[in-house]
Amino acid sequence: MALRTSSRIKRKRPERMTRRQFLAGAAGAAAMPYFVPAAALGRRDAAAASERITLGLIGLGIRGTAHLRTFLPLADAQIVAVSDLFRSRRQKAKKDIEDHYAGTRGAGAYKGCDTYNDFRELLARKDIDAVVISTPEHWHALTGIAAAKAGKDIYGEKALTLTVAEGRVLCKTVRRYRRVFQVGTQQRSSRNFRFACELARNGYLGQLRTVKVGVPGGQALGDAPTVPVPAGFDYDMWLGPAPLKPYNAVRCTSPDGWYHIYDYCAGWIEAWGVHHIDIALWGAPSLASSRLEVEGAAVFPTEGLSNTSLTWRVEFTGADGLHLSFSDNGHHKQGCRFEGDKGWVHVNRSGISAEPESLLKVTIKPNDEHLYESGHHWENFLEAVRSRRDPATPVEAGHAATTVTLIADIATRLGRRLTWDWKSERFVNDEEANRMLNRPMRSPWRL
Repeated sequence: MALRTSSRIKRKRPERMTRRQFLAGAAGAAAMPYFVPAAALGRRDAAAASERITLGLIGLGIRGTAHLRTFLPLADAQIVAVSDLFRSRRQKAKKDIEDHYAGTRGAGAYKGCDTYNDFRELLARKDIDAVVISTPEHWHALTGIAAAKAGKDIYGEKALTLTVAEGRVLCKTVRRYRRVFQVGTQQRSSRNFRFACELARNGYLGQLRTVKVGVPGGQALGDAPTVPVPAGFDYDMWLGPAPLKPYNAVRCTSPDGWYHIYDYCAGWIEAWGVHHIDIALWGAPSLASSRLEVEGAAVFPTEGLSNTSLTWRVEFTGADGLHLSFSDNGHHKQGCRFEGDKGWVHVNRSGISAEPESLLKVTIKPNDEHLYESGHHWENFLEAVRSRRDPATPVEAGHAATTVTLIADIATRLGRRLTWDWKSERFVNDEEANRMLNRPMRSPWRL
């Protein structure tokens, strides 16, 4: 399947031989966890320009701006281009980037960051090694697929895609073109989350019985009047593959707009849920390999722009009897809790707790299963680009976690028990549910 549009893209710069072409030749390396110490990359001192990984940023909203600020200080990376559909955002980003490099590298008036309205023009540049994608969910698949085909390594924001079908195509494309893909579920680069999962996987909790995940609940949005599209904003391109809808001042905002409108995201059940569901699957991998019985209920807004769940509770049962309970914070404390017949451990961004408390003093033994160790999600991505090995959260992990959140959402919308088969990535004997695994795209966009 191919990404097709009716627009032609002009290359803004002539081709030149870069280190990225060498990296592309090495891209067939086995996709095994691998970690290069930061000191080995010369991160404490500025790397030579020829050795820096050149980055393009696609999407400069809240998350995109956060990534900009994170990558800017890293000496072995250089941001050379940005793309956003708001002219003011890309102009501000250009200024911030050029001011930073001028100040830290003694370059005086530095002018080395180009701006683009259309992300495809950025992808057409041969001197860019990798891209950071921070668009709304309804753009994740198309942008990621196009980046992989253009030979770029990718740091892609969560949730991985808007639909399960899109996620499968993205995974296949990333592997076909031998690209590195780091999903922005940065909890995998936290010691507490890794340790909790190692306790669960190595039997320190006894026989694992239940995994509980709680995340923030959704948000209702009021109605907003149709108003003219602001100058300097490409609204038609922002909609992209989503249905054509009139512009208003709420639809395109974040986090109080598009996250809670089903055309662009499945809501917090997906976009927040994917973080702790990813940890649940990391600590209990059988949940992503066997059939799952799924049943749940949710409360949805009855008026206004929002049409994603406000509260929910979804129960999953694996073929091995392991139970996953997933809800908004109205039922479970936020985070991920693994419960076994000898104890439990609960982890979130505020810390880690356990019963018995002595579990927190466990030393994972040399012969135990040790999970991928990363202390910095963004540096880990750059290290993976160099080594051609998978990063902390490879694309398939992002797809699995996103899939669990989406089948949870589908179960609440249909209001009946479903059976999910991981092998086929379809529901068993339920075509209505299977039709919800994909969505039509507005012309000319297509997978």
